Amino acid sequence: MLATLGNSPWTVLAEGASEQTGAGIGVWTIVISFIVLLAWIPLHQRPGLGTVLNAIVIGVAIAATLVVVGEPEVLGVRLALVVLAIAMVGVGSGLYLTSRLGPGPRDGLMTGLHERTGRSLRLIRTGLEVSVTAAGAVLGGTVGVGTLAFALLIGPAVQMFVGLGGGLTAPTDPHPGD
Repeated sequence: MLATLGNSPWTVLAEGASEQTGAGIGVWTIVISFIVLLAWIPLHQRPGLGTVLNAIVIGVAIAATLVVVGEPEVLGVRLALVVLAIAMVGVGSGLYLTSRLGPGPRDGLMTGLHERTGRSLRLIRTGLEVSVTAAGAVLGGTVGVGTLAFALLIGPAVQMFVGLGGGLTAPTDPHPGD
């Protein structure tokens, strides 16, 4: 958003839904989060503290960043922000997903599909991001080069940083049957 090179894929979807209904992007972001959480049911995903914190902290961090950091005018700086954002989301995902405190709504969909299908996080995350980008674009959401870069690169980044963090396997129980 800040780089003005397109919205993130899930924001494209929320913006597109907003364009069609008149309800705000924030409202649609929340509605989409609840719809995604419903998709967890057949995947047997369980929310945790990380699920709640993801919803709260991400929104607060975005709002604070937009207040503190101005909109850059130089295209090179804006492109660098896109690359930095993808890297930061990849690192952040690796850190919080491997903490085993519960994924956020969208990440829980990714990890649930990963666990059920055996497909790589990279493939599933990229498929989700490209799908919501396309759906949001059809609905009238703003897509730019930053959107496409995020959609195509966040899956590999998340997979790499989750791997560096020890992966998603549950810790073994040292006292089975207790």
